[in-house]
Amino acid sequence: MVDRLANSEANTRRISIVENCFGAAGQPLTIPGRVLIGEGVLTKLCRKKPKARQFFLFNDILVYGNIVIQKKKYNKQHIIPLENVTIDSIQDEGDLRNGWLIKTPTKSFAVYAATATEKSEWMNHINKCVSDLLSKSGKTPSNEHAAVWVPDSEATVCMRCQKAKFTPVNRRHHCRKCGFVVCGPCSEKRFLLPSQSSKPVRICDFCYDLLSSGEMTACQSTRSDSYSQSPKSSLNDASDDDDDEDSSD
Repeated sequence: MVDRLANSEANTRRISIVENCFGAAGQPLTIPGRVLIGEGVLTKLCRKKPKARQFFLFNDILVYGNIVIQKKKYNKQHIIPLENVTIDSIQDEGDLRNGWLIKTPTKSFAVYAATATEKSEWMNHINKCVSDLLSKSGKTPSNEHAAVWVPDSEATVCMRCQKAKFTPVNRRHHCRKCGFVVCGPCSEKRFLLPSQSSKPVRICDFCYDLLSSGEMTACQSTRSDSYSQSPKSSLNDASDDDDDEDSSD
């Protein structure tokens, strides 16, 4: 079906509409063989709070952006190659239900659908697209994934030293290796993580010691289940926006 739609006028028109919705700031999306599989609004778990984002699933990429005017205008376009994507279901907890993790080497995050059926359809379509791409390319699934950031609201104190309380002066930071919320003194070091950045990035002291000693896999966080938890009310918005590639997230 995908091959049949690839060169259809209807598919070309749909992709053109998506391009126009992102405006001049968005990247061109029309290429030979690309098919728009589906679209919809998902709730993305961002560092400060869950936020609605518009997602578009193509047969080779996943695109999302901020909603300015529903069905008409979006900004801050993000493009994720599906070859690098793996997804994991998240258990329902509190107000955040029907969720799953989208994991890539450069960025990983949790999203939530409105219903269980919608979640199932999204996950099935994404897995099918990834499987088809890997089958055609002969590549193997990526084993390296960026950590999913723990939301600011889940940490009132540093998750490493367990002592430093976060205040408007003592700001939150995120370790790029484990995703923990940490204080400044516990994350003063930088380390080169080539899959995430061409420059050394902020990591916590714990991960730095493990990375420096060559025990890289040992410092990877396994807190996948924590992202299904309903975030508590944040005590303040003193998060480090300069420490986030997109301050809105």
